[in-house]
Amino acid sequence: MYMSKKQLNVVFLIAGSEPLGSAGMQADIKAITACGGYAACALTGIVDEDTRRVKSVTPLPVELVVSQAESFLGDVGAQCVKTGVLPTAEIIDGVAGVLKRYPNVKKVIDPVIVDSNGVQLVSNESIDAYKEKLFPMATLITPNFREAEVLLKRKITNISEDIKELGQWGNSVIVKSMQSQIYAGRGMSAQDMLSDFLYNAETGEVREFRKRRIPTHNVNGTGDSFSSAIATYLAKGYDLDKAVEKGEEFIDKAIALGAEYEFGHGYGPVHPCFMEDKVIHERIYN
Repeated sequence: MYMSKKQLNVVFLIAGSEPLGSAGMQADIKAITACGGYAACALTGIVDEDTRRVKSVTPLPVELVVSQAESFLGDVGAQCVKTGVLPTAEIIDGVAGVLKRYPNVKKVIDPVIVDSNGVQLVSNESIDAYKEKLFPMATLITPNFREAEVLLKRKITNISEDIKELGQWGNSVIVKSMQSQIYAGRGMSAQDMLSDFLYNAETGEVREFRKRRIPTHNVNGTGDSFSSAIATYLAKGYDLDKAVEKGEEFIDKAIALGAEYEFGHGYGPVHPCFMEDKVIHERIYN
């Protein structure tokens, strides 16, 4: 008699690789694993960067990207798909062609279109392809505030209204790392706080997640790790609000622990493998 087997909580990544291990596919895999999921990946391109800047992005052939995704999803399947760097409009179009065949798979689309210095990384054609091809099938899109402004083609002036405009394709939205004004005059400056804003397309509600800014340069890959954590909790069956709550808790702890380490001369990584027991953590990692 065969025993029934357990099912893995699979998050399939469609993302790029970079040499630091702090962003892209590498950061995604670490975050998914730390949150209790199983990570697999179709590689889209190779990013050359150090801790100070992105030097180049080299796309892989569209046919190879598409074939990787078809190979995994057609055989193993996934509870959630999460995209990262999609370097060209052609790759975005090819990825969308695969994903539309899986309407019941949750999809977290992280539009990686601006670097940490605010420099646009992809063409305007790619931004249009995101809007036309991927956003309409997304469960959630996860732009940071700079990327949100590029998508809106203007500055954010009223986040509660502007975020709903980013949900015009039927998707939910979380806009990350907005400077919070609510604490100004309460013993700390607005610069001490950050807020993430979630628009849930199913409920029509906008939620704010406020957090104290952690003083650290080790924030490379924060967006990748955060969106991958959310994708993992969606894969595990949590509803969107709860998945985001748990993702917020995860990334806050990962940033706090990452702040304790030295890494390069610029922006280092967060540390996804935090542990509640500090003694155990120090025994393993130090």
